[in-house]
Amino acid sequence: MKNFKLIIALVTLTSIISCNDKRTPQLQYMPDMYVSIPYNPNGAEGLNGNPVNSEPVAGTIARGGHPAYDIADTNEGYELAKTSLTNPLEATEENLANGKAMYEIYCASCHGKKGDGNGVLSQREKFSGIPNYKDRDINAGSIYHVIMHGKNLMGSHASQITYAERWQIVQYVEVLRLDLAK
Repeated sequence: MKNFKLIIALVTLTSIISCNDKRTPQLQYMPDMYVSIPYNPNGAEGLNGNPVNSEPVAGTIARGGHPAYDIADTNEGYELAKTSLTNPLEATEENLANGKAMYEIYCASCHGKKGDGNGVLSQREKFSGIPNYKDRDINAGSIYHVIMHGKNLMGSHASQITYAERWQIVQYVEVLRLDLAK
C-alpha cells in the first residue's frame, strides 16, 4: 500500500510538471547556447562596437595553408607547370616514405608499384594505355599538374590528396622514374 501511494504521488507530480504552459519560456541553462550573439561581417560594427573584418589581408596565406594553384587545365598550362613548378618540400626519407605510402594508395592500382604502367587495373584490362614513367618526358611540375587536373583517362586527385602529400608523391614518382631508367 505504501508503494502504491508513492507511485500515485510520483505520477501526479510528473503530470503537474509536464502539463505547464509551453508558450512561455522556461528556465534556460546557459542561454548563450540557445540565443547566439549576431555578428555582422564585412566591417560592420560587431560586439562592443568593434569593427568586424572577415576578409584576409591581400597576398597572405592562412597558417598551415598553401598557395592557390592557378595554372589552367590546358596544354599550355601543362607546359607552364613543367617549366615553372619545383617541389617546395625537402627531399627527406620521411617525405619519400609518405610519398610511397600515398602512391600505393592512389596511383599503384593503375601505374603499378614500379611505375611501369602495369598496375592491377591494367592487368585486369580495365584500362589500357597507362604510361610507363620511363617513356614520358615528365618532371616535378608536370607530375604535380597531372595530379591536380588529371590527364586523358586519369582524373584529378586534388580533392583526395593534401598539398604536402601531392609533392611527396611527386618525389616518389621521380625516384621510380630513375629506377626504371636504369
